[in-house]
Amino acid sequence: MLTGAFKLNQSAVTLLSLLALLGIWQLAAGWVHSPTLPYPLQVAQVFWQATQSGELPYHLGVTLLRLLVSFSIAMVLGCAIGVTLGNNKPLDAFFDHWLVIFLNIPALVTIILCYVWFGLAESAAILAVVINKLPNVIVTIREGTRALDKDLLEMAASYRFDRRKTLAHVIWPQLHPFVMAATRSGLALIWKIILVVELLGRSNGMGYQLHLFFQLFDVASLLAYTFAFVAVIQLIEWLLLRPLDRKALRWRR
Repeated sequence: MLTGAFKLNQSAVTLLSLLALLGIWQLAAGWVHSPTLPYPLQVAQVFWQATQSGELPYHLGVTLLRLLVSFSIAMVLGCAIGVTLGNNKPLDAFFDHWLVIFLNIPALVTIILCYVWFGLAESAAILAVVINKLPNVIVTIREGTRALDKDLLEMAASYRFDRRKTLAHVIWPQLHPFVMAATRSGLALIWKIILVVELLGRSNGMGYQLHLFFQLFDVASLLAYTFAFVAVIQLIEWLLLRPLDRKALRWRR
């Protein structure tokens, strides 16, 4: 009963917080009284019209497809390389400076270079996003691999766990927080990079549309498209990541 009451109170606080944000927005728009800060209702109307016309779903779908492809590649490669470096000290020492260099190269530079070297192609756009995200995943998973409890691994070996059982019951529960951290930070980072990629070299997607709205000073459309994408990312968090998190950590009390 207490848990149910807590969830109810948490939902009420969330709703109250969002209503307060809308109220502040409404007051600020009334005070500024300018097209540069439209009212929430105006943004909602633009969102509805763009959705009905099919324009917003199309561009949102294109961007989400790019996000899915680039995010999957970055996570798979990053996890594999991170685990390898975490388990191999000489290899980690050799590539550590590479990671530092790639972590500090601005995303804009990587995007421009990929377009210059490989042309304004879809593959160049995906490659630019992967290169920008990959070092973050590698570093996070590498640190998780380094933090693995060696006593638990030795215990699993003494009980003659096979590789699958060791991975499922010993390694994965310890690596899970690091994988989820890389996933959440990846979603927050990667869609921002994709928007820049689309703005610079694509003829569709949310970034391309936002660039058009900027040229037209159409702030209402800018906000409508932005909120649509943020809402989708939040749905991914609530409907996919959090349930996976609860399932993976169900052994904890």
